[in-house]
Amino acid sequence: MIKICSKLTNKKWFFPAIYLLFLLISFIPPITEKGFALQDTQDVIINLLMVAITPYENWGIIFHILTLLILLLLITRPGIAGRLIAGYMGANLILISLAQSFGQTEKYGLVIHTGGLIAFFALGVIWLWVAIRGKIEVSPKKITWHQYLLLPLALLAFWSPYQVIGTVVSPNFDPLLLLTSPDYGLTFCFTTPLFLYLLILIYRNVDKFAFRVTAFNGLLYALFNFSHWFNPDTRWMGVLHLPLLIISLYALIQSKT
Repeated sequence: MIKICSKLTNKKWFFPAIYLLFLLISFIPPITEKGFALQDTQDVIINLLMVAITPYENWGIIFHILTLLILLLLITRPGIAGRLIAGYMGANLILISLAQSFGQTEKYGLVIHTGGLIAFFALGVIWLWVAIRGKIEVSPKKITWHQYLLLPLALLAFWSPYQVIGTVVSPNFDPLLLLTSPDYGLTFCFTTPLFLYLLILIYRNVDKFAFRVTAFNGLLYALFNFSHWFNPDTRWMGVLHLPLLIISLYALIQSKT
């Protein structure tokens, strides 16, 4: 089975087919308690994301601390850090798929983000499989200057410095959010940039299939959130999606080498 999968990933058509599959998944309409017009799909998802992780906001500090511990192991015990990173990513993505995809909204009632639920859960399973198979290793290597330039973007996602007052999203550079922001660890768009950044640093020893599909989905959902730039009230949220956009694009380009 493993040999068959390895041969498939070497086919020219394989990754375009996988990208198309995840693209189609992303267009699966959400399930709502109250009806909505198809053109309002983005509004449905935005309303969901405003409330989905509210019950779990106090969990933010857990994901920040766990990530810092993994970074410590990455430096001090690289031999065991590879599988740990993959396993943590898998578990976290599955948790995100469950936490971020369900919510009780005022406008649409109960909402299930079907596309996100399927995609993020699938990515989580993929990374757990990488951890089980051990197809990821950490070995010391020189960090390039352009990879250093990505570091502030990864930190911005980790920080997630914003606040919502009414319908307006504005900056909130409270240093405490570096440890308590609920978006990191509970949302795909703010968690994935740091995951991808770590994978970029150890790219040569990472399962290419898992790396590519994660980067593709990161780029896909960054483009979906580009709509924030056209609304003055949510433009800062558009800025905060730049880490996902840029790091995902970099990872996809790197995966070609």
